[in-house]
Parts: sequence; C-alpha cells; structure tokens
Amino acid sequence: EVVAFSRTSTPPLDITDEASLRDAAASLAPAVPLLVIDATGFLHDAAHRPEKAWRELDPAQMARAFALNAIGPALLMKHFLPLLPAQGRAVFATLSARVGSIGDNRLGGWYSYRASKAALNQFVRTAAIELARSRPQAICVALHPGTVATPLSAPFAKAGLAVRDSATAAQELLAVLARLTPADSGGFFDHKGLAVPW
Repeated sequence: EVVAFSRTSTPPLDITDEASLRDAAASLAPAVPLLVIDATGFLHDAAHRPEKAWRELDPAQMARAFALNAIGPALLMKHFLPLLPAQGRAVFATLSARVGSIGDNRLGGWYSYRASKAALNQFVRTAAIELARSRPQAICVALHPGTVATPLSAPFAKAGLAVRDSATAAQELLAVLARLTPADSGGFFDHKGLAVPW
C-alpha cells in the first residue's frame, strides 16, 4: 500500500509545521512503513531567486530555505524513523541535491540552497547513526535526483543539460534504493547509485 502526504492530503502535511508531521506519522498506525521518501525542497519563488553573490543574502530568505530544506525534513525523520520496523530492511530517503555537497562545490552561488541542503545531509548522516542502534537493518540516505523537469529546476535548465521527466527520475531513484544495504546508511547517492562527496 502506498500512502502519500501533501499539503492537500488527509491529514495535510506542512513540512514547516511539526504538529502536521506528527499527525501524518500517527495516521499510519498500526501500519509499519518499509519505505519513506521525503520529496520536499525549495530553491526559489516568484520574489526570490538563488543568490549569485553574498551581497544578495537575505536573512528571511535564508531562514525559509533552512526551514523547508533542512529543519522540516529533520522533523520528518524525528516522527517517521521511529515507525520503521525494529527488524528487517526498511528505508528512509530524502531528496537532497549535489549542490549541497561541500566537496563538489566548484561554482559557488546559491548560498541558501547549498547551505540548507548541506545541513540536510548532516541530519541524514547523524540520524543514520542513531537509527542503526535500534534498527540495524534500516537505511537512512540522502538522494540527488539529478535535474528533473519540475518548476523548481525549470528556470535553470540549460541547453545540453540532461533533464529527465519526473517519472524517469522516480524510477531511477527507486532502483538505487533497491540496491542499498545497511552499510550504505548515512550515505549520499545520485540517481545512478554513485556516492556523492560530502
């Protein structure tokens, strides 16, 4: 059985509202999820584009990026990781981004998005360590889906950039998740299954 949560689901899920995350997790009981995927993320809106230079940094926009890209997913882990079975394989995956890799940053820019996704990666790594203590076969990972044809990436798609439709991207990520083992927990993987540097 597949259960999906969104702002319009019942119960509704607001990644910035811990009570809604708690209610969504509680609504699954007594079911035990074997796969939880967090597909949230925020890069820009009509009023704000990703920063190209430090002079463009805005504290309110930075706080919003961290709330949506790091704090919300961390709270999702807080409420959904305990639902994973104590025995047997189960997976929690969250969508990160290669631009959240400190080691892979060669272009600069996109300060808030990069930093918030780097924070998310640290939450994943830290949660995976704790998860292994009580659920040794469970896996908690960050995924880089590549560039997908969505409103998030549309303004930044360049000629020659490999952009895939969301169905293809989802199939690729599910194939990656199917191959992961508990030894991979706490890792950061791209849509081809390759490790992304921290």
